Amino acid sequence: MVRSKIMGLLVVLFAVSPVFGQDETDVKGSMDHPLFSRMPGYYISDYSVKDFDRYTSAYATGQDENWEGKVTNLEYYVKTGAKQASMLQIARNYENAIKQIGGKILTSAGRVIEGKIAKNGGVTYVHVEAFNDGRNYGVTVVETGTMKQDVVADAAALSASIAATGKATVDGIYFDTEKSVVKPESDPALDEITKLLKQDGRLTLYVVGHTDNAGALDHNLKLSADRADAVVKSLIGRGIAASRLKAAGVGPYCPVASNHTEEGKAKNRRVELVEQK
Repeated sequence: MVRSKIMGLLVVLFAVSPVFGQDETDVKGSMDHPLFSRMPGYYISDYSVKDFDRYTSAYATGQDENWEGKVTNLEYYVKTGAKQASMLQIARNYENAIKQIGGKILTSAGRVIEGKIAKNGGVTYVHVEAFNDGRNYGVTVVETGTMKQDVVADAAALSASIAATGKATVDGIYFDTEKSVVKPESDPALDEITKLLKQDGRLTLYVVGHTDNAGALDHNLKLSADRADAVVKSLIGRGIAASRLKAAGVGPYCPVASNHTEEGKAKNRRVELVEQK
């Protein structure tokens, strides 16, 4: 009876301890995020990177509540025999690190710290939370950005939208920040526009560039026009007559969503096809 109780207790211990019997080395393929080192004596017990996902902060509000972009999740666990840091010590270390690289602290709540780092035209959010008196802690880093559109509207869908509303929004056309060079990953969307124009030889289009409201108005008007012109040149290069296309840029004048959120801004940065006549 006693032996069976002991065996039962061991089964429970194995079930509730996430690191019991583990190697206490970093999970294969894992690494610290480039922005931050780790607490001394800790190893990475869990690791994941998603190219695009959303993290919703339980502490921040308004524009800083929902973080979308590349999400890196790290879980650190103290090694056996290593000096265990307190939860406050862990949080304060990361708080200081965020400040040292020019970040802003959004939340400082004992064992939890959240920060926002705006650099080089991009925004990175950080959530750090310590557990179990400092035995383990998690770090979530979200590098905000627009999702790469893998599914694009086909020629039939573009044609239907133009027939119904006189215009069609084209997903899947990409530019680097503040640049007007069409990126290679835009090819599937450009191929569908080309197909649309070749299927209907009478169709003529305005290619209209749009931006969000960040930055100076004159700059955004020029950027949107340059991007529209770049799309037109790409279509001409695919065999479409220049006489059937005209580029225009309207900057932030025609938003389709609120510019108060990153999600809304991403929707406003777009290319539209508008029927000329």
